[in-house]
Amino acid sequence: MSFLSLLVMLAQASLFGVLRRSAFKSQVQDFVSTMQMAASGAAESDRRYEVIIDFAEQSYLLRQITSSDLSDVLEEEIITQGGFGKSCRVSYVEFDDAARTNEGLARFRAGHQGWQHGGKVVFIDESERPYAVIVNRVTPIIQLLEGDPSLMTPKAKEEVPFL
Repeated sequence: MSFLSLLVMLAQASLFGVLRRSAFKSQVQDFVSTMQMAASGAAESDRRYEVIIDFAEQSYLLRQITSSDLSDVLEEEIITQGGFGKSCRVSYVEFDDAARTNEGLARFRAGHQGWQHGGKVVFIDESERPYAVIVNRVTPIIQLLEGDPSLMTPKAKEEVPFL
């Protein structure tokens, strides 16, 4: 009987671990899909889109920019929004111009020519492992990578020898 209860406890622990990993992947994949939606929508039209990450609320939203005042988000501009939970939290954002933030709002804007800035959004799972969503300003490809890779910043580009 105790052997059977031990097996049940192990199965439950394994199942809860799988569910936590699944929740993390689901939340990050929803965010990646939102970034891809902004990039493809902008590439296919003359519209501009913005993904805003709110560190305090651990949330994000996608909006179509319709006014010249970029600080106000109008209700009718919001296309989708989502949030992160205990199993997935956004740690910081680093842009490819070397600006970095982990408070307030971080904004990625996309237009017909691509992203205004590239960069990475670093997430932390329940086990404190980092994962990075990479935004390339040249291509519409959004990548999810395990770890916290370095970005090529203007300063780092100067240090790369010409081959």
